[in-house]
Amino acid sequence: TEDVGGYNNATTFDDATAYYEVVPSNYLETLLWAEAERMGSLNIDQANFVSERDVVKEEFRFRILSPPYGRLFYAMEKNSFAVHPYKRPGIGSIEELDASTIDDVRAFHSTFYRPDNAILIVSGDFEQQQLDTWVDRYFTPIAKPEMAIPRVTAVEPARTAEKRVDEYAPNVQLPALAMTWLAPSASDADAVPLHVAQAILGEGESSRLYERLVRGEIAAEVSVDADLREQPGMFAAFVILASEKTPAEAERILREELAKLSDKPPTAAEMEKAKNLILTGALRERETSNGKAFALGESLILEHDANFVNAGLTKLQAVTPADVQRVVRKYLIEGKPVVITYLDESQRKSGGAK
Repeated sequence: TEDVGGYNNATTFDDATAYYEVVPSNYLETLLWAEAERMGSLNIDQANFVSERDVVKEEFRFRILSPPYGRLFYAMEKNSFAVHPYKRPGIGSIEELDASTIDDVRAFHSTFYRPDNAILIVSGDFEQQQLDTWVDRYFTPIAKPEMAIPRVTAVEPARTAEKRVDEYAPNVQLPALAMTWLAPSASDADAVPLHVAQAILGEGESSRLYERLVRGEIAAEVSVDADLREQPGMFAAFVILASEKTPAEAERILREELAKLSDKPPTAAEMEKAKNLILTGALRERETSNGKAFALGESLILEHDANFVNAGLTKLQAVTPADVQRVVRKYLIEGKPVVITYLDESQRKSGGAK
């Protein structure tokens, strides 16, 4: 791909692994052949297994262990789910990576890399009939394994009580607070109103939490994320405190703002701004062939409907202030949060939690 001016990469999300390539359209056949090779066979030996495992370990150090707040985001995943496998962050841990073997990799590939567990998305300049011919030529010979695809059957239970966790890490100059709530799946009818609530609460410098926390000099940074997935989602708020401020102050203000949005619907101006932000982000993504492909992939994986890539924007326009008020009350007021306080290692008391 690089030799012809393109690029390729891969990423693992909570619900899928995506391989993607962008090249001039006259190399499409070559890419289809390569993807069929990737699915149909695995060329691995002990040397490249160890090499690639070390790459992932270094990524773990770079993304989780090195940044001052990397361990907080890791802790949010671990502590937000009691039963569902989402509680195990996809990157794993150094210990799990060290324990993995080349046979584990081979078994995983033979179990999951198969035509009945894959989605092929082609976006850009191509002729449909020619594409179909190439897909038949390169993918049809790949046999479907006899064994069933393992599926997640665990059902995350509703939280019955709040949970509080203290986390510590080195080089945390400013304390932080994170609060997470269980949220519905991305295909649920409440998903779109929750994204609007996210934008109202934490998107941009005129959002409610930015106004109260950052402009109010309580926090250096605030972020809100409606992290909705194929199965139970997670709604999260994350605050890095300003100097001399405490997590308790941020938690109080965060709860106050959630209560306000639950008690009184957002204004027409807030609704318009939130919808415009979401719509603009979606349209910008779709300006490229790669962006279109990812939007289709998310619709297929998360909503199980390719047409959601279009229908979702229609649903966005239909969201009312009362819808936002209702989902905030249902998931963020009546729901039980996990509250994570994140401090420097030097503040850990003897025998305290990790």
